[in-house]
Amino acid sequence: MKICIVAANYYPKVLNQLFKGANNVLKKNGFKTYKKIIVPGIFEIPVVIAKYINKYDAFIALGCVIKGKTPHFEFISKSTINSLSFLSIYHSKPIGNGIITCLNIKQALERSNVKEKDKGGEAAKAAISVLKIFK
Repeated sequence: MKICIVAANYYPKVLNQLFKGANNVLKKNGFKTYKKIIVPGIFEIPVVIAKYINKYDAFIALGCVIKGKTPHFEFISKSTINSLSFLSIYHSKPIGNGIITCLNIKQALERSNVKEKDKGGEAAKAAISVLKIFK
């Protein structure tokens, strides 16, 4: 089975932790190799997944959005999550959602940390569990 991680690098420290968590779970579940594609922000994740939807059995979306002083946070988050949901359902492909939405950088670092919330690891577990159901 082939897995692709599509990750937004807008917050590199947060992404490094999300990726570390996903990587740990993938390795523990026998996925020694997988594709990793880096995009600038979460809004670009769905279009990249759409481009490669037929080349992989599952995807893991990783990234972070931190709320600012404008409604931009809500628009970008909702649009991205809705697009991932659509792609997953329409193509019957597991997409582990490791995109975290936070109020500040401290919260983002806690939620991404492999020793705390480990949202990257959770996203990988979700994708793998649905893959097992499909197979």
